[in-house]
Amino acid sequence: MLTLAAALLLSPVSTPVALTSTPAPLHGTLLTPEGQPRAAAVIIAGSGPTDRDGNSPIGVTGGVYRQLAEGLAERGIATVRYDKRGIAASTAAATDEASLTFDTYIDDAKAWAALTAEKTGAPCVWLVGHSEGALIAQAAAADNPGVCGLVLLSPVGVRANVELRRQIEPKLPPAVKPEVDHIMSELEAGRTVSDTPPYLAALFRPSIQPYLISYFVVDPQALIAAYDRPVLLGHGSTDIQVAPENSETLLAAQPKAERVVFEGLNHVLRQAPLDPAGNAATYGDASIPLGAEVTPAVADFILKPR
Repeated sequence: MLTLAAALLLSPVSTPVALTSTPAPLHGTLLTPEGQPRAAAVIIAGSGPTDRDGNSPIGVTGGVYRQLAEGLAERGIATVRYDKRGIAASTAAATDEASLTFDTYIDDAKAWAALTAEKTGAPCVWLVGHSEGALIAQAAAADNPGVCGLVLLSPVGVRANVELRRQIEPKLPPAVKPEVDHIMSELEAGRTVSDTPPYLAALFRPSIQPYLISYFVVDPQALIAAYDRPVLLGHGSTDIQVAPENSETLLAAQPKAERVVFEGLNHVLRQAPLDPAGNAATYGDASIPLGAEVTPAVADFILKPR
């Protein structure tokens, strides 16, 4: 009994936290280690309906962000991870789609960083972004003295419009390609397109276009080149969603950054083969844990004497 009681006293403490926002609060989890935290970080989720734990209703389970937070707590690092605006417990904070821009997510990340510093007493906080969250982290850290540095996991190394073209163009029927190219070119020029055909509405409906325009102008290479605080780039060698060359591109833009390759890990940082079907199958397999190398690499970088 005494051993169990001692273990409970030494366990990390999980506390719900809320960020004041309009039209409703955003919700997250503060996980603090036993004793005074050695550092503090905010974990920023990737694209789509990904929640604070790293799960998504479109087929991602297992909670890799939760596992990362727990591993960091064991090493003395406090974390906040949060449900993005409009997602999971933050559903009520959704704004009208036509009013949503990428800047909204950037501002939210800045506010979470400030709240994390307030809750933990840390003089600055680290931003740990995954996939699209890495780009949000970069933008939120720019000219922000409250951010100690960046950990960018599975980051995209080019503007979102370039990556979107890469992903969708090989899948388009030849007859549709000119129309998609026209729409993309208009959005890249900062202009909306009113006559989007119904079969392209999922990607280019008028209400999503202001968001895409704001997203396309954010340049990860320019952001990292201008950033003068510590940056860790972490990429799985079997990431076929955002290829490891993306973090190589970012390293070329900022040679002072550090880069680590997680052998055999895919985009969601789990052991996976390069085979597309086998790789995709791991996303929804909750029995496959976060790659063992990830947490030590992140913690060691954050805690490195500087």
